[in-house]
Amino acid sequence: MDCLDGSPEQFRNFKKDDFEADWIKVAECRFGQVYQVKLKDWRVKCALKSSDTTLCANNFYRRTIDEASNIAKVKFKYIVSVYGLCSEATSVVMEYMSNGSLNNLLASHNLMWPKKFHMIHEASMGMNFLHSMKPPLLHLNLKTSNILLDDHLHVKISDFGLIHWEEGMSKKLFMEHLTARGNISYIPPETFTQCTDPPGTSFDVYSFGIVIWEILTQQKPYAGCSVTTVLLQVSHGKRPCVELIPEQKPHECDQIISIMRQCWDQDHRNRPQFSDTVRKTEALSEVLKIPGPIQCPKNGDEGQKLNYPWLVSPIHKIAVPEMPDLTSDDQHDKDSILSLLSKKDFGSFRQSVKREHVYTEFSGKKSLLHYTVASRDAASVERVLSLGAEVNCTTARGYTPLIIAVLHSLHDIISLLLEHGAAATQGDEDQWTALHFAAQNGDDRTARLLLDKGAVADAAEKAGWMPLHLACQNGHETVVRLLLSRLSEEAVREREALGRTPLHLASAYGHLNIAKLLLSQGADPNATDCSLSTALHLSAEEGHNRVVRLLLKSGAIIDSADRRGYTPLHLAALKGHTGICRQLLSSRASPDCRTLQGWTPMHLAALRGHEATVVQLESQGGCVNARGDNGWTPLHLACHQSEPEVVAKLLAAKADPNVSEDSEGWTPLHVACTSVSFPSVLHLISHHADVNAINSGKATPLHLAAQHGCMPIVKALLLNGAERTLLDSSGSTALNVARRCEKWEIVQLLEE
Repeated sequence: MDCLDGSPEQFRNFKKDDFEADWIKVAECRFGQVYQVKLKDWRVKCALKSSDTTLCANNFYRRTIDEASNIAKVKFKYIVSVYGLCSEATSVVMEYMSNGSLNNLLASHNLMWPKKFHMIHEASMGMNFLHSMKPPLLHLNLKTSNILLDDHLHVKISDFGLIHWEEGMSKKLFMEHLTARGNISYIPPETFTQCTDPPGTSFDVYSFGIVIWEILTQQKPYAGCSVTTVLLQVSHGKRPCVELIPEQKPHECDQIISIMRQCWDQDHRNRPQFSDTVRKTEALSEVLKIPGPIQCPKNGDEGQKLNYPWLVSPIHKIAVPEMPDLTSDDQHDKDSILSLLSKKDFGSFRQSVKREHVYTEFSGKKSLLHYTVASRDAASVERVLSLGAEVNCTTARGYTPLIIAVLHSLHDIISLLLEHGAAATQGDEDQWTALHFAAQNGDDRTARLLLDKGAVADAAEKAGWMPLHLACQNGHETVVRLLLSRLSEEAVREREALGRTPLHLASAYGHLNIAKLLLSQGADPNATDCSLSTALHLSAEEGHNRVVRLLLKSGAIIDSADRRGYTPLHLAALKGHTGICRQLLSSRASPDCRTLQGWTPMHLAALRGHEATVVQLESQGGCVNARGDNGWTPLHLACHQSEPEVVAKLLAAKADPNVSEDSEGWTPLHVACTSVSFPSVLHLISHHADVNAINSGKATPLHLAAQHGCMPIVKALLLNGAERTLLDSSGSTALNVARRCEKWEIVQLLEE
């Protein structure tokens, strides 16, 4: 196919046959699903974002058709490309972003400051591009879940142009569109006040201010607050708490905070343009360069995550020592010697450096040797050592020069330091040794050097992590093999503070070859962590089919329950991993095992809207009428969550539409009316749901539909025999309820 040049003619309508048959669901939301697909012609992965047209009148797909010519023109480094449509699947075909959303990354990993600054700058670049179009293309949906990450964790803006302000649109309707997408934290105050102006570029600038806060704090704004509370606080000028930004931050962060405060200013006229923000964030992202090389995985196992020196799992926070702010020290002589290093004028540095420099203590208890190692020049390191530098000196956080050299994978300098007596066993304040850092980074050459110089292969840092745990988590097979050759068989079973073994970590992250290796070395497939989860629990939850298959072959107990009573099948069903459910059931997993709350895998699949998983579970013996907590069936849960496709599948599998839950006597139809799920109501009525069923408060579905003001549901109930005259326990008819709730259209209909 010809390369897309941005013209509307090339905005292609793909057929389902244009993609290979293996569609992998990678994300799900209320309005649809995202699949990873592969185009036969291009031989590349794409994202196929499908929309449920029954759930969303103003849905992504229809909006994209309307805006096709505009969206096709938007081609930019920091914007997700849209390639076309697939009408057969009511889907949009987009660029595939392998590392998912920024929202998920912020929740699962700790980012170092340089990377945070860089991501803020890249997001501002993308938004500046949208706003520089004529007329400006407003996003109106900017949030961390719509900022996606490519193979190298660079930022791209997604889902722009979906929410529009239409001429004559009411503020109330516009707010409903926004809040339906979970955007409450990102909406500027003028949107829900008396201001009548349509949203402009300052709307996105406000949202960007909240995004900056999320990146800096790695927390969610207004956590635990109701929609009403958020609206009230924001309208009175309250914003997310700046004190939640970590105290240990570079001084450049103050400038980012200043930008953030300007972006979320109460007066939209005071908010900066993205063109200004881009220039400021560019300067800041240049100041804090991302340290060290980007390291690609050394294990070709599919599903592996890339490892970055500046991206660390929550347990392990690494702060790479940086060159100082040279204006911060008072003595000119100290400044000049460090400035030679920062300018990389190594010849002048070696000529100028004196013994007194070597014994000087800089900020953070850093020595000249620390800075010389960070400069990466081996000859300068040798010169400083020759002047009597203490090779095992430590910074305030306990970093030795050797640890800094290992963080940057400076093999010549590592060898030099070890020759001069650097202690391979010395740890930092968290008892991380140089070998821990080498294992984290997948640096097998350094690991071998360290082990040959006396590094302890099974050294545990203060949370119990050995280098082997780190190498298994990050998928570094060569390092794992090296460590296993120096470890006893018992070490393979060692647990860290949360009780996880190396096999738990390899399984959770999908590293198949490492899991095979550990099992061959005597790892116990049924070891449990502190929550009683086995490796099978973790791999089933994360969707690693091949690891699941390996563990089953290796004797993993299939119905082992964790502390909540969840089996691997429960977790696979909850996440919608249909293939893993099939595999577990084929290996005789119990299809109706129950959690401590009484939920079966079918309940959990229905709760999350995984219709393919529901079908799979039912076809392999799962009960569609199982009663869980309070007597709720899977059908109750699907109606409660407004999942009409699941409702249809359950009813087709003979789910009882008239079953009552225990506490309030609600039938699925009561629940569907309360959830205002019109498609679910239609499915239930077509399967003979009792439209006049009463709950413990004698309310009928019609009472509930009238209360919630949904005209289509009220009409459907009336057309199918709903009685207008029935009284609830307060003596009210549906008409009385509609009047009390001021649903005047419903009142008019019921009075006819």
